[in-house]
Amino acid sequence: MNRQSELSRKTTETLIEAKLNIDGTGNGDIAIGIPFFDHMLTLLTAHGFFDLSIRAKGDIEVDFHHTIEDVGLVLGELFNQALGKREGIKRYGYAVTPMDEAIASVAVDLSKRPFLVYRLPSDIPKTGESYSILGKEFFRAFATRGGMNLHIDVGYGENEHHMIEAVFKAAGRALDVATSLDDRIAGVHSTKGSL
Repeated sequence: MNRQSELSRKTTETLIEAKLNIDGTGNGDIAIGIPFFDHMLTLLTAHGFFDLSIRAKGDIEVDFHHTIEDVGLVLGELFNQALGKREGIKRYGYAVTPMDEAIASVAVDLSKRPFLVYRLPSDIPKTGESYSILGKEFFRAFATRGGMNLHIDVGYGENEHHMIEAVFKAAGRALDVATSLDDRIAGVHSTKGSL
């Protein structure tokens, strides 16, 4: 089974070229022009055991929002295409991941019914760009275009970087489980017979 996809997306705000192999080994070749999010996508890739190559050029002189949201759209579409009819996949995945003082849990259902729940502590000390807010924009776009019901919950933490890092690691781990093939599943894993 070939669970790979490739996509190019060009708008007046961004240019993104990307390739995904769901059945990879965790190799990332990522350069979106925002070092913190390059790091986060590298973590998602490594902990999800996906192979991802993504290059983006965006109007980051305006702000990071357009680039991060558009990367989320592209990555979601890559997963959607690579999963095809979603036959034989476990569909559900869950992971809890600590990062120093922070802990994040992520649950995903690859149901083709997109929805995002994104809960972080309300008292996160923000420095410079708010990566927790930008992270929400990324995951909203990712879940919508990827057809995922995605629940993200950071139970506690003090450092914004640690909280967001725990989220991306947990998301990679949950996606690894949800995209895994199970030979007990004929067709799609749904009592309805379709997603």
